[in-house]
Amino acid sequence: MPESVFQAISRVGGPVELLRNAQARPTIFPVTPEFTNWRSEQRAWRDSVALLDQSHHMTDLFISGPDALRLLSDIGVNSFANFQVDNAKQFVAVNHEGYLIGDAILFHLAEDSFDLVGWFMVLDWVQYIGETGDYDVTFERDANSLMRAPGENPTLYRYELQGKNALTLMEKVTGVPVPPTRFFHMTTFTIDGLEVRSLRHGMAGQPGFELFGPWEEGERVRSALIAAGDGLDLALIGSKAYSSANLESAWVPSPLPAIFTGEGMADYLRWLPAARAGSLAGSFASDDIEDYYLTPYDLGYGRSVAFDHDFIGRAALERHAAGPVRAKVTLVWSPEDVAAVQRSLLEPGLPAKYIDFPKARYGVYQVDRVLAGGKDVGISHDVGYITGEQVFVSLASIDATHAAPGTEVAVVWGEEPNSRKPAVEAHRQVEIRATVQPAPYSSFAREAYRKD
Repeated sequence: MPESVFQAISRVGGPVELLRNAQARPTIFPVTPEFTNWRSEQRAWRDSVALLDQSHHMTDLFISGPDALRLLSDIGVNSFANFQVDNAKQFVAVNHEGYLIGDAILFHLAEDSFDLVGWFMVLDWVQYIGETGDYDVTFERDANSLMRAPGENPTLYRYELQGKNALTLMEKVTGVPVPPTRFFHMTTFTIDGLEVRSLRHGMAGQPGFELFGPWEEGERVRSALIAAGDGLDLALIGSKAYSSANLESAWVPSPLPAIFTGEGMADYLRWLPAARAGSLAGSFASDDIEDYYLTPYDLGYGRSVAFDHDFIGRAALERHAAGPVRAKVTLVWSPEDVAAVQRSLLEPGLPAKYIDFPKARYGVYQVDRVLAGGKDVGISHDVGYITGEQVFVSLASIDATHAAPGTEVAVVWGEEPNSRKPAVEAHRQVEIRATVQPAPYSSFAREAYRKD
């Protein structure tokens, strides 16, 4: 039997110790890193049209059975009152104490049939509750390509088309006008004689379609899309650019899940394989794992919370909603300070922590301190470069009193002491000045992303 998270924590002495020195690397996207270069590829989803391959890095949890919707409603903070077939939603789950476990995209494929797509944190929780509770449901799990058995292919292909030419490309490849489709609603197209399902969605805050179907048909659909992109400046997007797309839409992909303490979690950690525990990186340091927990409100998910049904953690989440909550913002890092960090690699002495481009996260869960006047006012999450804006940014959750655009703060970059994670070299901590700006940072993503 593989080691469980509970056993791993017992072996090392605590969850922070386990995660801080875990050998799990930052999220890897197992596709071609660059087809041209990540700068040009980032620009494509703004200036023309981009084709991203999502088939390999996400996990699908197919949930079916007469109690499937009840299970999802019992766990999700979302409303399911009008959740029909061909709808999708950002599914958000919390623990019994109202702290965030994670989020994923939930597709309503057919009557009593759903596909929950995303990182494994929230998928694991849903499967555990379904298997240990009184639910008539079945699960089919399709792990990402890094976890899938050698030689096995994904169940589905999943492609993302984004950019101002995406609509034109879809009409060209299908030969018919694209029907009006509301944000996070699905429709069906015919591409090269194949039925293709589509979600109206955009990972980088740009107009887009998420296309999916049986894996065996994926290469034929991809070839048709590439052929139709001739004359529309279609760009194939590699993993480097794709990994940074969330910075523009302001989605935090992997907050630390609140699974290590609380009601019922000891049994869950005995069920959960240690290989899926993740790794913790950043300058925020506490021996109490609960200091790393977030509420959905801290990440701007308040719009998804619906107290119209009973769900795990509802009473606690109602208390969180009534108290002070943090605001999700974009922090624009000082160009001079970012340059100074990189310059330290060329100077005598111990350098600062290396900043990778376009994405600088060096653990599964990135948690850095945010200071104002020398005092902690929040945490910084995902961090990287946006070519279209020519800014280096991070997504952060900070106290409302410091969340106004233009507020000056500082991000503490690097670990002290240095952990033993593979992506951590010997380095010194530094403070990097930053300016608070809205999340999403781009005006298009803020103002037009969700328009119907």
